[in-house]
Amino acid sequence: MRTLYLDCISGIAGDMTLSALVDLGADPTYIESHLRKLPIDDFTMAFIPVNRKGITAKWLDLKFAEHAHSHNHEHDHGHSHTHSHSHDHDHGHSHTHSHSHDHDHDHAPSHGHAHAHSHDHGHHHDHEHRKATDIMAMIRSSSMPERVKARSIAIFEVIAAAEGKIHGMDPAEVHFHEVGAMDSILDIIGVCLALESLDIGEIIVSPVPVGHGRIRIAHGVYPIPAPATAEILTGVPLSAFTAQGELTTPTGAGIAKALAASFGSTPGGVIERIGYGAGTKDFDHPNVIRAVLYRESQSASDETIAVLETQVDDMTGERLGYTMDRLFAAGALDVYYTPVFMKKNRPGVLLTVLCQPKDKVRCEDILLRETSTFGVRSYSADRRILSRSWIDVNTRYGNVRVKQAFEGEKLVKSAPEYEDAAEAARQFGVALEEVYQEVYRLLSSDRTRQ
Repeated sequence: MRTLYLDCISGIAGDMTLSALVDLGADPTYIESHLRKLPIDDFTMAFIPVNRKGITAKWLDLKFAEHAHSHNHEHDHGHSHTHSHSHDHDHGHSHTHSHSHDHDHDHAPSHGHAHAHSHDHGHHHDHEHRKATDIMAMIRSSSMPERVKARSIAIFEVIAAAEGKIHGMDPAEVHFHEVGAMDSILDIIGVCLALESLDIGEIIVSPVPVGHGRIRIAHGVYPIPAPATAEILTGVPLSAFTAQGELTTPTGAGIAKALAASFGSTPGGVIERIGYGAGTKDFDHPNVIRAVLYRESQSASDETIAVLETQVDDMTGERLGYTMDRLFAAGALDVYYTPVFMKKNRPGVLLTVLCQPKDKVRCEDILLRETSTFGVRSYSADRRILSRSWIDVNTRYGNVRVKQAFEGEKLVKSAPEYEDAAEAARQFGVALEEVYQEVYRLLSSDRTRQ
């Protein structure tokens, strides 16, 4: 798996991060196809080349057909909303509704602002509100890859926890306003799908600039960063760089907080590619985020990993599944369950977690917090792994990604991506094995020609 460095030159927002990953090489068709399977509003998205102070970058143009608005947000990351309705939310979208309610703001942020609030503020509107728990349930029940689900849920959990603390409510009960929720769902899950498309394993994030100044929200005039952003960024290193206005949004902060394995300056290694994602406004500095992809070593390697174990006999399948999601989001390499018999012949489950040593404490904390166990065993294990890379194979059933494993320069094995192959099988009404055989046939013919 690859390492990604997010260089927050001008802060971080969800749409900018997604655009940078597409500029880096993530497949927009793969991202959009998965997003369209979710029960959300119909949308169109395009990644448009723009120039920010001499840097060519991708900019996300997102439109929703049902709400008839284009999310070209106008704020410091730049995204000017043109909606058929208008209201000012907690984090800024200026919209006009046929009905009337006000959340006064002076700034208009990016897709990253899902507007969470309780419902005791006395205004009425027709838009649906989505609870954080409903959004996460939708993600869990989707057909997306498990790592995408785990990462997406982790981001929403971070944002909901911050909003819940600010509003004095249970994070599970936090509601996201429909328009903001649509933006956030697409940005957050889109980013996680882009990471999967690039096969990103580890994410390192630079210190985060937040900007300065003041914004007017429903409760009065507040300093930048906005309350939710500041809460999310607790424990995250902040950059000394600053500029007038909001540089980091709650969604951007949530992505950094939930997904970063570490924070710091540019890591060592060989850079493979660089991508840039743009905001709309022009500053005296480039309004972009830089995504740096590091090259994988093309050889098998030996490494030491941590193995964590615990067994339980009193947990439901739902809680076990939730625990697995949390562990993958925390950086676990693998998580699996083994049926066991415990004392008094009680049937139970042995939970085993494989992780890097740096993620050991974080995974142990999740096991102690999310399961009924009173203790966790751990030990070190050596493992030898093959280097991996991805290629696209264009079959008569559509494009299928294939993971290839190398030892040095020698190709050892290839494996079609299950989700791609399964989708092709469903779409064309053929057996999954038939898609696999088609992929292997094409791979074999390519090797023969070489």
